[in-house]
Amino acid sequence: MPPFFAPLFRAATYARWLHLLIGTVFVGVVLLVYPGIEPGRSLPETVALGAALDAALLCLAALLPATRRAEGVQARLLLVPDREESIGAAPSVGWADRGRTALWLVARVALGLGVGLATVRALDLGTRLLHAPPYGPLLLPVLVLALLWLVVLAGRLQLALAVRLLGPSVADRLVAAELRAERLLERNRLARELHDSIGHALTVTVLQAGAAREVADPAFREKALEAIETTGRQAMEDLERMLLLLRDTPEETAAEQPGLDRAAALFDAARAAGSPVEATVDPAAARLTGVLSREAYRIVQEGVTNALKHAPGAPIRIRAAIEDGRLELRCATALVAAPAGGRPARGGGRGLRGVRERATLLGGEAGAGREDGDWVLTVRLPLRLAE
Repeated sequence: MPPFFAPLFRAATYARWLHLLIGTVFVGVVLLVYPGIEPGRSLPETVALGAALDAALLCLAALLPATRRAEGVQARLLLVPDREESIGAAPSVGWADRGRTALWLVARVALGLGVGLATVRALDLGTRLLHAPPYGPLLLPVLVLALLWLVVLAGRLQLALAVRLLGPSVADRLVAAELRAERLLERNRLARELHDSIGHALTVTVLQAGAAREVADPAFREKALEAIETTGRQAMEDLERMLLLLRDTPEETAAEQPGLDRAAALFDAARAAGSPVEATVDPAAARLTGVLSREAYRIVQEGVTNALKHAPGAPIRIRAAIEDGRLELRCATALVAAPAGGRPARGGGRGLRGVRERATLLGGEAGAGREDGDWVLTVRLPLRLAE
């Protein structure tokens, strides 16, 4: 179908036509009530009085919060926007919304009145053309096309006005953008939590299972299986916490997340996996609570997980202390040479990137690199976030 005729065969065109004609009906009803048709009153005077009364009534109606909701719902149904959410369907919240609603009502009725008068005029002219042979009937298709294209253009203008005046304001769009950003940050935080918790559990489990298969000592196997069970149970608890957060449960579940006071369990799991751990956690650091303690726990967990993954069996030295108004975390592991043709023992993967993101969000800093034959992860976090 040629593009010129395509809009004439769309249902949206005729739905918008109906929406426009509703404005004509409103004006006609008001004119019948007041000022009415009186002998001696000129047509311009009648039109001026009717227009003033229409505008006053529409502005009064816009003061009702429900008017904006009703207009939004009707516009969504009859103007058929490409995206429904581009036209709001919520009641007015403030005077800015009421003012935009009033502008919409006046513009809608004015545009609808113009299209309604053009429709009535076209019907009258079409009737005359039918009774004016031989050329009148030949001009009728041209008149119909002109009227339909007028409806198409007026409908598009009406839709643009609805999106502009009934859609979200600049402040609303800013609030929506901030909400999307908050949700994205929350999703990223949950992704980091899952990566750190499940990654640590899988690393410990793989190492313990591999060691149990290689060692014939039943006592060692029993201890390895116990470590696997404990680590798996902790991972399941962390996973359940994340799922509860995703299900929009109350915020109290956040308090259940582990903090530095539970770091000893991490060190025990690493020792059970065959890596000696020398840990020094200052009592003041262990007593920290809130977001700082939780994030510090995850950072230490990532450091231990990296050590187990890239240098299994190598000694791990952990230190958590408060110095100069900051919480300092340090995880050092002896470098292990990569096998020939293998990957390097260390790399800036997702775990280290997650540590840097955590530190940045908390206003701190993180660094990782070689230092005196060790691979050292150092993180400094300001104490002002302690809760």
